[in-house]
Amino acid sequence: MNDNSLQPRLRQRGRASVDFLAHVFHGATQVRQGVQEQLNTRFGEGASLPDDLDERHEAVAGALSEEPGYRVQQAIGEWHSRQHGLIAINAFEELKPRITERLAQYDEGPSRLTAEKDFKPPDYFEGVEIHRTRGGWDGHPCMGFIHGEIVHRLIVDATYPGGIFTQRRMVAGLAPKESYGRILEMGCSTGHFTRALAETYPNAEIVGVDVSIRTLEHALRAGNSCGYSWQLYLRAAENTGFEAESFDLVTSYILLHEMPASAIRACFAEAYRVLAPGGDLLMSDVARYAHLNKIQEWQADQLARFGGEPFWRESASLDLVAALKDAGFEEAEGRALGNQGYPYPYVITARKPA
Repeated sequence: MNDNSLQPRLRQRGRASVDFLAHVFHGATQVRQGVQEQLNTRFGEGASLPDDLDERHEAVAGALSEEPGYRVQQAIGEWHSRQHGLIAINAFEELKPRITERLAQYDEGPSRLTAEKDFKPPDYFEGVEIHRTRGGWDGHPCMGFIHGEIVHRLIVDATYPGGIFTQRRMVAGLAPKESYGRILEMGCSTGHFTRALAETYPNAEIVGVDVSIRTLEHALRAGNSCGYSWQLYLRAAENTGFEAESFDLVTSYILLHEMPASAIRACFAEAYRVLAPGGDLLMSDVARYAHLNKIQEWQADQLARFGGEPFWRESASLDLVAALKDAGFEEAEGRALGNQGYPYPYVITARKPA
């Protein structure tokens, strides 16, 4: 079996709506290029713009607010951010009568999901509509499928340069060792990076934690559909409850920007605690603001505003390598891999002293 069994076969209306989202994005390429040329002409790399980001947003908007291309770009960005989740939910509802039974057959299998009834999500997760998803990650009984298989597979992957799943597999292979006995994935979500880990380290025991029960339910089905024996838990990355020194690799993919800086530091401390001596850490996340010029930083912050990312700025401003060293790690390094000239994703590696 493979996860093709979980991929949606949208009905005509849902498929047309999802395709329209992707076509709007690609169709606006010339508009984005025109706005970029205006930014380059007016501001260069932004040296003349205010240091304060909020003031910078006002300065750029004030300078370009009457430019048709800029106004179109802002309108498209706002529409896409507001509508993509609703379009995906509506597409799922058309499938619901025939997809629910197919999903249920993967509730049982070699993978296991443990969810304590008294689990309380972290304060930074509760009430936050990440990616401007109505009700948040747990706002729909099948939100894991909706985001994992409709939003990410059919919308994000169709618009992301090089493909988001290709990037997941690439990041999974960046750990320092060729094999690991036991791997902990923090923020495993719907299991897409978990699968990349399973393919890269086929002999490893893989354990995943997340604070969203709906995404974990889909990760369970993804694992079972492929015959993997994942152990999944409804737990926070910064408080996993696992025994000390019980993992050989702790990893995450694009998790840290969903957390405030205090939680990131706590996450690093927990990774250090559960790693065996000599164990490795591998995590990837969004571009660091320190690596961007003022225009790029404004653009990243603008994207976060559209995307409903309340902790993006705080997270992207944190020196992750310094935070790893503060947690006790050695050989801590960070590098921007780059994607079409942009320093994303940013990957950090570190080792717990032997």
